[in-house]
Amino acid sequence: MSYNASLIISVYKETRFLKAVLDSLSYQTEKNFEVIISEDGEDAGMKSFIDSYPFVNDHHHLTQEDVGWRKNKALNRAIATAHAEWLIFIDGDCVLHPRFIEYHLRRAGRKKILSAKKVKLNDNLSRMLLNDVSSINKIQTKMFRELFSIKKRDIGFIEEGVFLNPVGPVGFIPAFRTMKQLKGCNMSFSKSAAFAINGFDEDYVDPLIGEDIDLSWRFRKAGYRICSLRNIAVEYHLNHKENWNPKRVNMEKMETKMKNGDYFCLNGLNKYTIGA
Repeated sequence: MSYNASLIISVYKETRFLKAVLDSLSYQTEKNFEVIISEDGEDAGMKSFIDSYPFVNDHHHLTQEDVGWRKNKALNRAIATAHAEWLIFIDGDCVLHPRFIEYHLRRAGRKKILSAKKVKLNDNLSRMLLNDVSSINKIQTKMFRELFSIKKRDIGFIEEGVFLNPVGPVGFIPAFRTMKQLKGCNMSFSKSAAFAINGFDEDYVDPLIGEDIDLSWRFRKAGYRICSLRNIAVEYHLNHKENWNPKRVNMEKMETKMKNGDYFCLNGLNKYTIGA
């Protein structure tokens, strides 16, 4: 079957959040896409959940031995498995606005790399989506109310959670928003672009930098443009404790690669059999 997009979802053990993400896919205005669940591990609970979930779209579940952070390896394997030319990347804790996939496809282009940010929901809004993802149709009203509220907010990057229709009366606003760096939880590009830089660099074996910031300079060096989908491709990050710490070793590794101009990584996508 021919798909308009391959939606690649990065996961690690948390199935409650993944359920909300998958449930939100039934509200997408774009229907012709496959789902690739890219698991950096092989958790029995995750397998059981995916085996029993009532998928509407065709799906694939990719696993690998859990021996530490190897998200880039998992993502390269997902790219090799993908059947569509346009690849959309999200995380398994980000619920999608109904027009998310539609606009990643509408703005797709041969030399374009698309990305946007995420709104970090508070406990109340997260529970609302976890309890009933159909409430996603009400969340925009809540976003507007919170945005203009004089009360202290506990929602991170709230301005990113407001969908602004590009052909609507305020459609000019997203046109002025930019992205300097890619966000791995909300980005898309063609399979051809991925091969042009040999995919994700598996030299990075710690979180942060390698799965998005490193891609930013490599794509630019290869002649691609990073284009913003802020306030167009909206996603809602479910609230949970985050334990990411800055990884200086990753930054130093990237700086060395940038100095050498090594945008086509050696340890990347070309190790995998395409379509396997």
